[in-house]
Order: sequence, then structure tokens, then C-alpha cells
Amino acid sequence: MSALDAATVERAVTTFIVDNFLFGNAADAPARDASFMETGLIDSTGVLELVAFVESTYSIKVGDDELVPENLDSVANLAAFVAKKAG
Repeated sequence: MSALDAATVERAVTTFIVDNFLFGNAADAPARDASFMETGLIDSTGVLELVAFVESTYSIKVGDDELVPENLDSVANLAAFVAKKAG
């Protein structure tokens, strides 16, 4: 598998968030650097849904020690993390 482009992952994650947390309302899509927790967009259960999505979509495993805001708390952080894991 070739290395993933973080921008491609950002688009996929943003689409997943819009479809699953914003009821398809793309106008409310988060800015790439907006904190999911600080904005209240995604709670702890939502983070687990997001992790399940990236694990199944990109065939990666997110370890318990990787479930930290630096990896998961914004579109940009999550995309960089997934690209690094999958690359």
C-alpha cells in the first residue's frame, strides 16, 4: 500500500464527521484545526466511533496508548496520525 496523503485522509474524516455527527450539514463541518472536545462536536463515545472508522477504512490499529488528543482531537491531528500509521 502506498503512503497515504494527509489531505486525502482529512477529506474522508471530514465527510465521516458531517455524515455521522452533523446529520449531513456540511456548513457546520469543523475547521481542520478545531478541537473536537473543546467545540463539543464529538464526545468520548464519538471519538471511539471515529477510531473505528479510521481503523476499518485504513486497515490500521489504534493502540490504547495512542488514544490521546495529540492524535485524535482535530481533523488535522487525526489525518496526520492516520497517514503516519498507514504509511
